[in-house]
Amino acid sequence: MRIPTATYRLQFNPAFGFADAEKILPYLAELGVSDLYASPIFAARSGSTHGYDVVNPNQINPELGSSLAFEQLLRTAQQHQLGWLQDIVPNHMAYDSRNPMLMDVLANGPDSEFFEFFDIEWEHPYDDIKGKVLAPMLGDFYGQCLERGEIQLSYDESGLMVNYYSLRIPLRMESYSSFIQHDLGRLTRALGRQHPDFIKLLGVLYMLRSLATETSGRQHRDQSAFVKGILWELYRDNPEIKAFIDQNVQIFNGEPGKPESFDLLDELLNDQWFRLAFWKVGAEELNYRRFFTVNELICMRVEDRKVFQRTHELITDLVAQGRFTGLRIDHVDGLYDPAQYLQRLREAVGDTYILVEKILEADEALPEDWPIQGTSGYDALIYLNTLFCQPAHQDRFSAIYARFNDFTAPYHQLVIEKKRLIAEKNLAGDVDNLARLLKRIAGRHRSGRDFTLNGLKRAISEVLVLFPIYRTYITETGVSDRDRAYVQDVMGQARREIPQLVNELNLIERLLLLEYDEFLGEDEKKEWLRFALKIQQFSGPLMAKGIEDTFFYVYNRFVSLNEVGGAPDCFGFDLSVFHAFNQQRQETWPHAMTASSTHDTKRSEDVRSRLNVLSEIPDRWEAVVTAWSELNRAHKGYVNGLAAPDDNDEYFLYQTLVGAYPFREAEYPAFVQRIKDYVIKAVREAKVHTAWLRPDSDYEAGFLHFIDQILDPTPDNAFLQDLREFQQMVSFYGLFNSLSQVLLKATMPGVPDFYQGTELWDLSLVDPDNRRPVDFEQRLGLLRDLKTAAKTDLPGLLETLLAQRWDGRIKLFLVHQVLQARQQWSALFQDGNYVPLAVAGARSPNVVAFGRRLGDQCAIAVVPRFVTELVPPGRDPLAEAVWQDTHLVLPEGFPRAWKNALTQEAIAGSGTLAIADALRQFPVALLVSAEA
Repeated sequence: MRIPTATYRLQFNPAFGFADAEKILPYLAELGVSDLYASPIFAARSGSTHGYDVVNPNQINPELGSSLAFEQLLRTAQQHQLGWLQDIVPNHMAYDSRNPMLMDVLANGPDSEFFEFFDIEWEHPYDDIKGKVLAPMLGDFYGQCLERGEIQLSYDESGLMVNYYSLRIPLRMESYSSFIQHDLGRLTRALGRQHPDFIKLLGVLYMLRSLATETSGRQHRDQSAFVKGILWELYRDNPEIKAFIDQNVQIFNGEPGKPESFDLLDELLNDQWFRLAFWKVGAEELNYRRFFTVNELICMRVEDRKVFQRTHELITDLVAQGRFTGLRIDHVDGLYDPAQYLQRLREAVGDTYILVEKILEADEALPEDWPIQGTSGYDALIYLNTLFCQPAHQDRFSAIYARFNDFTAPYHQLVIEKKRLIAEKNLAGDVDNLARLLKRIAGRHRSGRDFTLNGLKRAISEVLVLFPIYRTYITETGVSDRDRAYVQDVMGQARREIPQLVNELNLIERLLLLEYDEFLGEDEKKEWLRFALKIQQFSGPLMAKGIEDTFFYVYNRFVSLNEVGGAPDCFGFDLSVFHAFNQQRQETWPHAMTASSTHDTKRSEDVRSRLNVLSEIPDRWEAVVTAWSELNRAHKGYVNGLAAPDDNDEYFLYQTLVGAYPFREAEYPAFVQRIKDYVIKAVREAKVHTAWLRPDSDYEAGFLHFIDQILDPTPDNAFLQDLREFQQMVSFYGLFNSLSQVLLKATMPGVPDFYQGTELWDLSLVDPDNRRPVDFEQRLGLLRDLKTAAKTDLPGLLETLLAQRWDGRIKLFLVHQVLQARQQWSALFQDGNYVPLAVAGARSPNVVAFGRRLGDQCAIAVVPRFVTELVPPGRDPLAEAVWQDTHLVLPEGFPRAWKNALTQEAIAGSGTLAIADALRQFPVALLVSAEA
């Protein structure tokens, strides 16, 4: 198995394709990266900027380049000895016209080859979607879209299609009869009944009538294709038939202003395997499983072996060919049975490096029986970030937040409130589907026949909103002790919250714990198991939407902690917690990924590093934020008597401005627009004053006006002058946090990942802001200049980098140096023991240090934290004047002679090692045993 030394995440899209990636491979290799980590590269929706909306998993995305360009990229990667870690999407595909599998289902229904590929409830109790697939893609109510002429019929070689802007869905062949027979006398008069082509057309009608009653499966598909071919030949070769069909298309498409003229098209659409609907319908009535709340992403039944095999053909081929050397599994918790999927994948790809995207809550462990190398790194990210939050100031920040906006809601109450909001609004249809399944099960037993649908729905919602983790992993093999404890604890809470539904809760508990009644048959046991697995599939999306995409935009006490997989109530922790995490990781998942910025993070690592400085200076922060509020009060507008923005959103904005303010003033105009785009997304995600489902344009306009006013770059803008002065001070200290985080990420257990562009300072916010183009030519030029300067005058280079730290070269230098060290001592960093190091002396609370040890090889990472306690702004935390007598206490058997891999200094350490020596020329240190 190839274990990466370090990965580099690239976001492929039509503007950055295979040819663009090939150009930067020499740079990545020179930087010290071992493996390219690619976003999904399979055929996706037209113009996809991320690749997760796959339309064909067995085709490389042509919008990224030709097959030759892809082959050339792979060859070049191998020439540079770069591995390829590929992000794959097994849970869902795009609900899109370019998705051939889905379009085949919509055209052929139960006769489709792919009928069982998608997670669709065909026997839905609502008559208007029973036996159909809901298509909630319309921008308005169906009737209004229809009568405005936005839904149109078309005909070409592919057959009859219904079109709504870019959406294009084929009609079922049986429904062609009503279209062809409409005013057929017109064609009879034009051609005559004895015309050979007219007789062929009658034959088409006869075959269409026999399709529904005499054929099924492959025979139905073959005959449909045959009939479709004959009809196209008639249309192509006979002008009268062409005119007849074209005129019928025009007639069926109706005339805006004449509602009755759309009756024909309405009747035709009612005879399909799909039902077009307003997109908002998907929140409350839905008969297919979506990815989270995204209607345009329909989930797969990859638990079906044939679905797994069909959707993984290209992936497994590329692994077998050695093109893909690793796989990253997107949203593993969305799968019906993650353990089963991972086992099948392992069997299919053999000894290949596999990671999963998995969010772990505090004290939650990754299932140890999963045949993988670990997670994609959000667990490590949280520990890395929180390490730089000063825990001593938690109460001060709570008080500041409460005073600023009268925020009094208890943390855990707000968590439950936001999850409940999502369950009742955005995911109501999903809860309904679970409740109906539960009612069918309950109705078979006399103890459950009186359970109402509403009661079961409320009980399910309560269980789900109280669940503290993304999901359990109960399967037909049984219930683990871990999962049993979670279920029983949640059920106890639920019984206290809704005691009137204790009987319903008791039933849910028995189902989840698979406590089958003795008299149950095998089919009934399977239905119990199906409920348990389906509710587990749903708990993850509820957690993600309720916490990450709602709560994290409402609870703004300290937004650096509002990160994917994070817990904003954990305001820093003792250093021993960080060491314990790393020791456990080295024992259980030593090759998991270590991330600090990803395509999904709410803020980049450098934004969070700045914000963490605020945790060190609560008095200064309270003073400036209070003054800013007074300065800007006059710029607030009012919507229905409420301020726009409200105090909570204003507090959120100030933190964002401090964290993301650009280093270069030339970037300021673009920064203002980025902030405006960002806050609209943020307030819609918060779902307090506005939301994606119900946008409030007045509140949003008021917020944008506020931003325009407070960020007006005129000289008399006192707020902007003060913001710039304050953020410059914060930025100074934040840079040290960033450098510390880079070194820790690259030396702690795990495989460090570098998100594209973050080797220089990156002040990006949540997507799409973090997917802006990266200037790789600039980075390559800077890297080569650094390497040249380091060879000629390394001490002089270090002084220059510190003096010009704002340009980002100091971070690039550190990334390069530490990756060279990882390559040189790869076994040490991959397999070496993790040894927490004791620190003594006056500044010991400000040092994080640990060792890695493998046989005679040793390395030590040393970084500062809480630098505001060490030096005033503008002074670097270096040498004896800062560190005084602070020193490491080296364990017995550690070497006496060391070399700093970053500065090439020789350092002696006999039982102790002075921090002043380690941090003499550079703010962080990586020491390796001189004989290593």
